[in-house]
Amino acid sequence: MFHNRFGAVARLAELGCVLAALALAAATAARADGCPKPSDEIATDRPDVTNSSIVVPVGSLQNENGVNLTGRNSGRSIDGSNSRWRLGIAPCLEVLIDLPSYTGPMRSPGVSGFSDVAPGIKWQISPVPGKIDLSITAGVALPTGAAAIAGRGAQPYIQLPWSWELHDGWGLSGMFTEFFRPAELTGQHMSEATFVIEKKLTERISVFTEYVGDYPDGARPIQLINSGGMYHLTPTQQLDLHVAFGLNRNSPNYIVGLGYSFRVDGLFR
Repeated sequence: MFHNRFGAVARLAELGCVLAALALAAATAARADGCPKPSDEIATDRPDVTNSSIVVPVGSLQNENGVNLTGRNSGRSIDGSNSRWRLGIAPCLEVLIDLPSYTGPMRSPGVSGFSDVAPGIKWQISPVPGKIDLSITAGVALPTGAAAIAGRGAQPYIQLPWSWELHDGWGLSGMFTEFFRPAELTGQHMSEATFVIEKKLTERISVFTEYVGDYPDGARPIQLINSGGMYHLTPTQQLDLHVAFGLNRNSPNYIVGLGYSFRVDGLFR
């Protein structure tokens, strides 16, 4: 019952965000001055599960990569390169694509194979009054990977990442996601909710702690606490790491990951 209630709350929250986004659309669509610029620092969708509410600047191409080591019961697996390409095509608008990543067992039991390729589009509706940034992402995982890894059929999704800049380097962020898997016989829908507390320690170093909850229909949830940090080598390059621990028996015991991201500006000049 709790799982169903949580899913309903998540969907209501998403609906509220969508209505707020539509109400602000007319006022924000023409405000290109509030959209990201090449002079801004890189803002990535990793290493936390929560995606950035900030899109890539117009004419900028961003590549994000990482590798994870996951332990679940007596098994251990590694996956990579978890590559996401993001291209700014208009003010506050980007297209993105997740390339297939390979998962392989390092210790049995485990399955191996590639994930799906997943294109998407992201619109940043910001800045909302009060230094709150909000975006809407829509995409679909196409059935190109192994069913044991990625599931069956096309799997559309919609995401609502948000962030709120506080004082003294502190910030809050989160994301609501609805996944749809119509080709599956069971578990055709899953809601995901995340919440992040972040602190900018220096001009180059930030740390975070994140809650991640996946709530599939008709199944037990997957819940994680994920913590890590980001280091900006340059304003357009980032190194990151994270460590996650499961909060229930249905979750992985641990996940350890490393990543590197970069951005190239001025492609449309």
